[in-house]
Amino acid sequence: MPLRPLRLPRRSPNKFVAVILILLVPSLLVGIFTHHQKITYFLRPLWDKPPPTFTRLPHYYAENVSTDHLCRLHGWSVRSQPRRVFDAIIFSNELELLEIRWSELQPYVTKFIIMESNTTFTGIPKPLYFALNRARFSFAENQISYGLFPGQVKTPGAHEDPFELEKQQRLAMNRIIRQTGITNGDLLIMSDADEIPSAHTIKLLQWCDGYPPVMHLELKHYMYSFEFPVDYSSWRASAHIFSPSTWYQHSRLSDVILSDSGWHCSFCFKHLQDFVFKMTAYSHADRVRRREFLEHGRIQRIICKGDDLFDMLPEEYSFKELIHKMGSIRRTTSGVHLPRYLLENAEKFKFLLPGGCLRDPELSG
Repeated sequence: MPLRPLRLPRRSPNKFVAVILILLVPSLLVGIFTHHQKITYFLRPLWDKPPPTFTRLPHYYAENVSTDHLCRLHGWSVRSQPRRVFDAIIFSNELELLEIRWSELQPYVTKFIIMESNTTFTGIPKPLYFALNRARFSFAENQISYGLFPGQVKTPGAHEDPFELEKQQRLAMNRIIRQTGITNGDLLIMSDADEIPSAHTIKLLQWCDGYPPVMHLELKHYMYSFEFPVDYSSWRASAHIFSPSTWYQHSRLSDVILSDSGWHCSFCFKHLQDFVFKMTAYSHADRVRRREFLEHGRIQRIICKGDDLFDMLPEEYSFKELIHKMGSIRRTTSGVHLPRYLLENAEKFKFLLPGGCLRDPELSG
């Protein structure tokens, strides 16, 4: 009698698929929940469009070239008298960068307008860092116009929009600016404390006529120190020929930008606790997704490697640029074309120069 072949029980394909789904779907959901921000940023080129491109004005400068020649080289005319210059910033806790900024610009600025609040943009009470350290800036005392914004402390459990609190402070700045004696035709610089126009840029705008009444200033962007140059994407700083319609803002106000006009040094703090303060205080504090983000050891490792404090992907509008900028920022060993005061006081500010990434833990002030 011939042997019958052994028949194995057939697995139901539907049951097999169901098992796979049961195993994969929870893992997929957990992955999406955990990394949804990275996924969103990686797919940004699919759902977002870049803003309109700027009209970029060439910028010429070399040492010992006359202002008259530089004005004509830009296609502008030279003035018989320099404009008065007013530099307006909202201050948080960037004491070292403020010292560098004001020392860089002091020879050309009539008034340094500075406003600070007793709360952060996220509604957290904060010390008045500038007021407490004002003696540090005695070299510019006669040029300082100081304003205090009484901030609103966040109610426990309430949801306060940090961008709305930031907007309120910027609106209050308009009143302070108009109390300084600024008049039509004066030059007003609007930027954050860490967005530093170069002295020669301000001198050029002070002495020349013929450029647009409102234009942005392109700044070379650095992260953590001048050891980590990112790109030339910083555009929010702006220069205004003052008029009754001038309004203090930190958004796009013109389609014209002057190339290579200074430096933007983000998260360039001396102390590790200053990093923690900034990460929890500014408008994007929601990026602190885990408590470990605020650990000093983690912050120190990241700022020495040039990685992202918030473990985020670059904010880019094309996959080419996104992939190009993924990973650590490439460090530079160049200290050329940096603020003069920074180099003159290199030991004091060594944490901002190549090779000086180690920070102290204490808080500024």
